Amino acid sequence: MSHTKTALVTGAGRNIGRAVALALAREGFSVIVNGSTDRAAAESVANEVRALGAKAMVAMGDVGLRDECTRIVAAAVAEFGRVDVLVNNAALRPLNAFLDLTEADYRRVMAVDLEAAIWLSQACLPGMLAQGWGRIVNFTGMNAIHGYAGRAPVSIAKHAVWGLTKSLGKEFGPRGVTVNAISPGPIAADDETDAPSAYRQAMVARVPVGRMGQPAEVAALVRLLASAEGAFINGQMLAVNGGAET
Repeated sequence: MSHTKTALVTGAGRNIGRAVALALAREGFSVIVNGSTDRAAAESVANEVRALGAKAMVAMGDVGLRDECTRIVAAAVAEFGRVDVLVNNAALRPLNAFLDLTEADYRRVMAVDLEAAIWLSQACLPGMLAQGWGRIVNFTGMNAIHGYAGRAPVSIAKHAVWGLTKSLGKEFGPRGVTVNAISPGPIAADDETDAPSAYRQAMVARVPVGRMGQPAEVAALVRLLASAEGAFINGQMLAVNGGAET
């Protein structure tokens, strides 16, 4: 591929999404920074991308809505010509007792945590297939795959993302597009400076390396998957969790 590659990262205003945007920028990718509500955060990340010598654009929008997914990708294509790498990072993780779960709450989690990956992939794939090269990276999650107490819709959605990943990897791998999922363990937030909560301490206790992961450590795997060297990794769920049980 002779053109500068482009990457669309959803939920890129902070934490893992921000780290992914910066990691790909360091590799020379032009980055489409997506956020849903905090434009200032997205603009800040775009400026960090530009400071690394890469191009950036901000594409705000609610990826839980199919029309917004289509619009975001159309804006990216209008600016850069195509989307070479799609990173489906945006997610909701609300805490709801199952017996109190409303249909609206359930559908909102499914829309953002699962359906966004479906519609964004559908919008990006034609350009990837036309050039015979593309990368789609989805996110599952250690606790989601184990089963969340109080977060049933999150577990349902993330299991389905794993199914989507395997299916798309088989369908489009033969045409030059790899599709993989990353399952992070407990990852520290950008602004996590306070003493860890009891919940965080319990999570760390499950991690053999004895600490929280850093967003950059997840981003490093995205960088590999987006590279030429990552071309033989396809249809996999890869854990970045310090050795915790997956």
